Amino acid sequence: MLRAIASTINMSKESPNRLKHFSALKSKYQATQYQDSSPASLLYLILRKVDLDIELSELEFNWLQEHQLFETIEVIWLQQFKMGESKRLEAEFSDLKTKYKVAKNWESSVGSVLYPILWKLESENTLTDLEVKLLQDNNLTQTVAIVQEIKCFADLKEKYQATKYQDSSPHSPLYKILQKLDTEASLSDFEYEWLLNHELFEAIEIFEKQESVRQAKVTQLKNKYQASQHPDTSLSGQLYQILQKIDADKKIIYSEIYWLEQQGLTETIAIAKELERKREFIALKAKYKASQYQDSSPTSYLYTILRKLDSETHLNEQDINYLRQSQLPGTIEIANEKYASLLKSKIVSEVVLSDLEIDWLRTNEYEDIIILAQHKHFTALKRKYRLADPSLPLEPFYAIMVKLEKKERLDPKLVLQLMEEDLLSRGGEIALAYYRLEAEFYEQELSRTGHKWNIPTASGYWRKADEPEQALKLTNLDLNRVNDSNLKSAILVTRGAAFRDMYNLDDAETCAKKAMEYQPDSHQPYTLMGAICYDKYDYEQGNYWFEQAIQRGAETKDIDAEIKRVFRSTKDENKRHEAAEYLLKKDSKRYAWAKSYLKKTSDNRK
Repeated sequence: MLRAIASTINMSKESPNRLKHFSALKSKYQATQYQDSSPASLLYLILRKVDLDIELSELEFNWLQEHQLFETIEVIWLQQFKMGESKRLEAEFSDLKTKYKVAKNWESSVGSVLYPILWKLESENTLTDLEVKLLQDNNLTQTVAIVQEIKCFADLKEKYQATKYQDSSPHSPLYKILQKLDTEASLSDFEYEWLLNHELFEAIEIFEKQESVRQAKVTQLKNKYQASQHPDTSLSGQLYQILQKIDADKKIIYSEIYWLEQQGLTETIAIAKELERKREFIALKAKYKASQYQDSSPTSYLYTILRKLDSETHLNEQDINYLRQSQLPGTIEIANEKYASLLKSKIVSEVVLSDLEIDWLRTNEYEDIIILAQHKHFTALKRKYRLADPSLPLEPFYAIMVKLEKKERLDPKLVLQLMEEDLLSRGGEIALAYYRLEAEFYEQELSRTGHKWNIPTASGYWRKADEPEQALKLTNLDLNRVNDSNLKSAILVTRGAAFRDMYNLDDAETCAKKAMEYQPDSHQPYTLMGAICYDKYDYEQGNYWFEQAIQRGAETKDIDAEIKRVFRSTKDENKRHEAAEYLLKKDSKRYAWAKSYLKKTSDNRK
């Protein structure tokens, strides 16, 4: 338009051009009868405005009428009507796009192919398949959804004889009412009144027929589920809603069960729970490959078995036998796999499997899990018994430690294997456990047989188990009631040794001397006395008693073993050094082992 105005301005500068332009405008707008051809004429201004689609004022129309330019007025009106109509088309297209949820970035030109489709949808409430496909191809999903709803609404109006209602918008109250009728849902009082007010009597008749059927359904459900004594027959009542759920094989929730309890409908609750168990049974049969089992009654033993299986409870032999008799190998396989997996997870969590669990794995040929269990348990037992040697073989030491854990005595072969590995002589947790087990065994034998020679034997094992208090407790008895002098001596020797273990050397010496009185020819009291003297650092006196012991049959190596034990138990480095020097001076060849204690003392002083 700016270009047009600029052109007009230029014309004013060129009179010949203005004259030509005025003449052309008069011809175009049928105003040639107007004689004045001067560009200064008001007609020239009017025609120029019209030609530029500028709206004329009332004054300008009055001037045209005064000069009887009626044909010109008619042409101008027609042109301005077309201009207004174009704007109206654009506005209508915009409204239709908004109504039918067309994206804002869609082409807004009235020449768009979308315009006639929306117009047709607005006027006829239907589109062809080709037109719907065009909308889909252009991703107008919301528009397509509205089209489908309009079609659905039209179909429902046809189905329920409500076509005389003209509004086709899915937002109409009728659409929701007809949807309810189509699902046979009850209408509210408001919705029923709405149909009456719009004289849709055919739809009302259909609703009343549905209501009659539903009313009969209420009665039927109440009878079926033992609730006929309840007065409520309402279709919108709580009872009908609950009975519908039960009849649809749906689980009722706690609040609904509570309501039934409050109404005294215990039989209804029992039926609902029975149906729920039946549903669960059917689901469990499908889950655990037992669907071929025909009986679906919750009273079936299979139901109990499958519930145990689902709760990760191990099936017993009776359960497995029932599954075998019922020819359900798939269920047995699942049960075995679940239990094997459970046992494996226990092993990984360092839980020790029981003998029964190991036997089950062996019976069902899960050797790999048994091996895993043994290695895991072996590792844990090695930690417990402080066996740090990584090369220690699984067998026989796993079997040994398992027996010790179960407090079972070791057979001679296993004891020999412990001795071969020097695991008894050098002490340690495994030796202590073995000695403790032996001590308990001989105490039990004492109780079982009354044989008193088990007393010094058990006491000796308690000492080796590093529990001298137990030895003292066991040997604390009235020796006057013991007739055998040799037994009295043996008890006193082991009791004195226990006192010595606890560094109670005076009581130990008393026991040793009494033992000599009861059995003067036995070397054991004298060996004990020599060791006590060494503990007191009285080496000369100790040697005297050791010599007495040798004269009575003691082996030199046993004497030396006692002396070595004194060295190991002595905490005073200076005293140990002094004893080592004494022994080497006495017999450097026999006591060559004492040199190591000299070196240790020397190293410590540095």
